[in-house]
Amino acid sequence: MIAELFGFDAAGLSALIASAGVTVGLALQGSLANFAGGVIIIIMRPFKLGDFITTNGESGTVEDIKLFYTYITTPDNRMVMIPNGACANNVIVNASAKDTRRVDITMSISYSADLEMAKKIAKTICLANEKVLRTPEPFAEVGEYAASSVEVYVRVWCKRTDYWDVKFFMLREIKKAYDEAGIEIPFDQLDVNIKQN
Repeated sequence: MIAELFGFDAAGLSALIASAGVTVGLALQGSLANFAGGVIIIIMRPFKLGDFITTNGESGTVEDIKLFYTYITTPDNRMVMIPNGACANNVIVNASAKDTRRVDITMSISYSADLEMAKKIAKTICLANEKVLRTPEPFAEVGEYAASSVEVYVRVWCKRTDYWDVKFFMLREIKKAYDEAGIEIPFDQLDVNIKQN
């Protein structure tokens, strides 16, 4: 109305303001999504400072949560800024949410190996580590028959902070015990038959 009083074309001015509003809205779309994501993260609290999370293909310890970005430090000491919009709309795996974690490893043994002995050795090794929880008790069982090996699934529970120590211990010590017992861990094999005319 004021523009019309001064002789300006109100329709043209309205179109200009509307197009400018659309342009600004599109330009701020990502920032507004990140802002909204930040608000959701702060209110819902799917993770907190110090938690180890995986989201958007990145894993690390949460260092800071801002309105627009979440900052995590990866195990190799890189700082990663994750937009909160993407973080709030994707799967978040929080490895620090529970006090205990299950450690899963798979040991491949030869088809000719003694399965019961392999299972017993795996359980004995697991129980030898004081960081492995006794309840639920360690599990070792045949999980799969692969092309060149029998897969033995070994699963134990431990405190969250002991996860990597227990995993590396199991991988190292079970292999050593299998070697001492003569339980072969086979390489992939392929039988080739040559036909002659």
